[in-house]
Amino acid sequence: MSDTPFGFGLPPEEPEDGDEGKKKDPAGGGQGSGGQGNPFGANPFGFALPGMGGQGGADNPFAAMFGSMNPTDLGAAFQQLGQMLSYEGGPVNWDMAKQIARQVVAQGTADGVKDASVGPAEKSAVEEAVRLADLWLDQATSLPSGANTAVAWSRAEWVEATLPAWKELVDPVAERVGTAMGDVLPQEMQAMAGPLIGMMRSMGGAMFGQQIGQAIGALAGEVVGSTDVGLPLGPAGRAALLPLNVESFGKDLGVPSDEVRLYLALREAAHQRLFAHVPWLRAHLFGAVESYARGIKVDTSKLEEAVSQLDPTHPEQLQEALQSGMFQPQDTPEQKASLARLETALALVEGWVDAVVHAAAKPRLTSADALRETLRRRRGTGGPAEQTFATLIGLELRPRRLRDASRLWASLTDARGVDGRDALWEHPDMLPTATDLDDPDGFVHREQLDFSELDKLLGEAAEGKAEGKADGKKDDQGEDGSGE
Repeated sequence: MSDTPFGFGLPPEEPEDGDEGKKKDPAGGGQGSGGQGNPFGANPFGFALPGMGGQGGADNPFAAMFGSMNPTDLGAAFQQLGQMLSYEGGPVNWDMAKQIARQVVAQGTADGVKDASVGPAEKSAVEEAVRLADLWLDQATSLPSGANTAVAWSRAEWVEATLPAWKELVDPVAERVGTAMGDVLPQEMQAMAGPLIGMMRSMGGAMFGQQIGQAIGALAGEVVGSTDVGLPLGPAGRAALLPLNVESFGKDLGVPSDEVRLYLALREAAHQRLFAHVPWLRAHLFGAVESYARGIKVDTSKLEEAVSQLDPTHPEQLQEALQSGMFQPQDTPEQKASLARLETALALVEGWVDAVVHAAAKPRLTSADALRETLRRRRGTGGPAEQTFATLIGLELRPRRLRDASRLWASLTDARGVDGRDALWEHPDMLPTATDLDDPDGFVHREQLDFSELDKLLGEAAEGKAEGKADGKKDDQGEDGSGE
């Protein structure tokens, strides 16, 4: 689990004219104070405001940028700065996040490959792969198709399509962090520092937007579909693949490109079936993130000591306090419990998909085993998808749980058949728990409560009660209803 819910620091700076001395660590902390120890990094706003005692050079990317700009670019930069300061939206400046994410994919700064529009041939290939994948999955699961359409996205299109889901995931965490920061200031200080607090919120929204945009832009260069992180990030019923990333994924595998595309289409289509026909699942996963956000707390004793020494007329003191890490959220038991629930649920989703896809692909694709292991290793090494997920909501999904979940679903298939296995998705209380993943055989052979039968019995009891009332009323009134 990440030490902080966002792990934010400044994005890495590019060296100018080959000057290696200006490079920074990937966390962007600068001088060892960003990333892990402090969610706001060494310089929480990325530049120094007048009177805040900021420094230029390596610690101030705006100073270096402004010094080399022509008047037109400088004007645009100050316009952007004005937009940041005047932002009055939610806890995250999502306009900035989208702009930065699209810049990352357009320039290819994540992996050196620039984004490109998807051509007609690639669109047709994706549509055919999803269609064939759905036919194969019909024999591997009792859940019907969940994909109404199949689409081929560029990286920029993936960013646009998934932003609403990222907003739903990240806003509760960012909102709680911001609220926790504001709540610790005494009322009299809040009144005295009103304009400063408003500016802080605007800058905080810009800071979150900058970091989230960088993270999503980097992730866009890695994902192959809309469900790579185990969550439904795209619109419902739309199976999506990114041809550019699919090609990159299979580049050095020695597997025919059509087999790679088909195997990844199987995974995308399997996720779509699960989220389309298990109506409570999406809310369950996203609700665990919100529960985590509600548990965010701040060390008030440390804050009270720091705040008592702040002078609202000297904003540089507030910047120093931010840099010291005084707003670092605590890792509470409630958060640990929420993340454990989310981790288990995601492991069950990914394990089910792994088992179902393997059953569908094994008899038909000679490369099924190799592709399956490649994806497992990709998860195990914590690629950009997992790192971004951990950065945005503080969760690192343990690969061991994925393998345990996959084995459990495969054992359930052997013991109860496809229908019996998939019936467990009817209610969250029927699913395996984290303890069950440690003892899959015990769960497989345990008698399960059939919620469908329980609902039937309850329905019959309700009908019987209604009929009893009707008969009683009829007896009171007589056979002709006259009461005589």
